[in-house]
Amino acid sequence: MTRDTYKNRRLVSLFLLGCLLLNYPILSIFNLPDTVLGIPLLYLYILCTWVLLIFLVGIITSKHIKIPIEQIDRDTG
Repeated sequence: MTRDTYKNRRLVSLFLLGCLLLNYPILSIFNLPDTVLGIPLLYLYILCTWVLLIFLVGIITSKHIKIPIEQIDRDTG
């Protein structure tokens, strides 16, 4: 498995996590009339989730991360 394939799998997994976190059942948990520092809880959750997803995409696509070939070979069996 190449490094690009490994990176693509992580990005697809991150996409699916984003879909899960920004979908109705989870959003309804935070749809409360409460506020944090004057910001509605739902808006704060969406903002924090969005920032987290962007941060994780940056980490995954960073060229500074080196994945040892031995680890890739061990993961594929």
